[in-house]
Amino acid sequence: MHKKLIEKLKNKNAVVGVIGLGYVGQPLFIRYSDIGYKVIGFDIDQIKVDELNSGYSQIEHISDQNISNAIANGFEATTDYSRIKECDALILCVPTPLNRYREPDMSFVINTTDMLKPYVREGQVVSLESTTYPGTTEELLKPRLEESGLVVGESIFLVYSPEREDPGNLDFETRTIPKIVGGYTQKCKEAGIELYSLAIDRIVPVSSTKAAELTKLLENIHRAVNIGLVNEMKIVADSMGIDIFEVVDAAATKPFGFTPYYPGPGLGGHCIPIDPFYLTWKAREYGLNTRFIELSGEVNRAMPEYVVNKLMDGLNQHQKSLNGSRVLILGIAYKKNVDDMRESPSVEIMELIRDKGAEVAYSDPHVAKFPKMREHSFDLTSTDLTPESIRSFDAVILATDHDKFDYDAIYEHARIIIDSRGKFRGKNGKVIKA
Repeated sequence: MHKKLIEKLKNKNAVVGVIGLGYVGQPLFIRYSDIGYKVIGFDIDQIKVDELNSGYSQIEHISDQNISNAIANGFEATTDYSRIKECDALILCVPTPLNRYREPDMSFVINTTDMLKPYVREGQVVSLESTTYPGTTEELLKPRLEESGLVVGESIFLVYSPEREDPGNLDFETRTIPKIVGGYTQKCKEAGIELYSLAIDRIVPVSSTKAAELTKLLENIHRAVNIGLVNEMKIVADSMGIDIFEVVDAAATKPFGFTPYYPGPGLGGHCIPIDPFYLTWKAREYGLNTRFIELSGEVNRAMPEYVVNKLMDGLNQHQKSLNGSRVLILGIAYKKNVDDMRESPSVEIMELIRDKGAEVAYSDPHVAKFPKMREHSFDLTSTDLTPESIRSFDAVILATDHDKFDYDAIYEHARIIIDSRGKFRGKNGKVIKA
């Protein structure tokens, strides 16, 4: 089984199944299609499947042409999970959010694996890419795959290889981002390496699925802790009348021992606000407290409220209360130049403002209409930025610093600017640093 699978993967005779056709799954199926594999995409969302099969991309940085090229190379999307048996490789790219208690919500991984179970067969390699706690692959996937009599490491091969997508980053693409691969057994690891070796420029094998799972968490915990540190430094610097962005830029000139991280209105995206708490949760099983992680989480989660407090200070200076004011949020995607709304701190800022009685609107060149989200709801479309529309608001909050914004026009026509991104440095009067 193992040798036959390796040979199929090497010769591109293997059929690759990608389960979950979102921000991670789409770049993957495009890459495998581009290099000559037959690819089947699986998702539970019939609308998404129909749109992909018609050549339409729902994701801004993935063009319709990318999807059409994949279709021309044989790609097809489906909601029919019985077609899992046609695949030689299965790559799982499903969400792993937190629940309301900030504990791992593994329902997507469990439900997806349960949907695969009736159709998995001998000679397949199954790779989980979703970020999760150490032990997930071994504890949740392995026993479910073996329920039908398959033996992981002998008749079916299990891998953990964390996604490392960075939407909007033009310096890297799926092919050029090194791929961590950990297998449950040596044969599993070999199958995983072969699965990714033709699609990704550099493969980084590790000793186990647990090591691969912890690698992904460490990457994002590193960022979360450092962003928490600089967000706390922002509050200190502001109290002292110092521009934290100037300080970070100056410190970044040191050619060793310092990596610049910049403050913002909170953490967003599918990884950094969530992943650290996966380790915090798992560490409790071992009687351990992850104090750095939890402290940085407290600091970062407090940032939206800090921004709103700055807004109220600014309005007070103009003898206005937040209740009854009109406030425009500039940028609701979680990072600049993308349409990705996952865990965006802008949404929490909008909710805080709305709950305090203000009228809230937003402008985002990448998000024309406020999307349907699991936990947030606004019936809003993006406000066009004109001199008249900007002047009609009592205050604007720069939450996401898209390059498409005309910052000179915003500065000229806004009454008050709450700047959480350091774009209006050196500007005084109407600009309030947040």
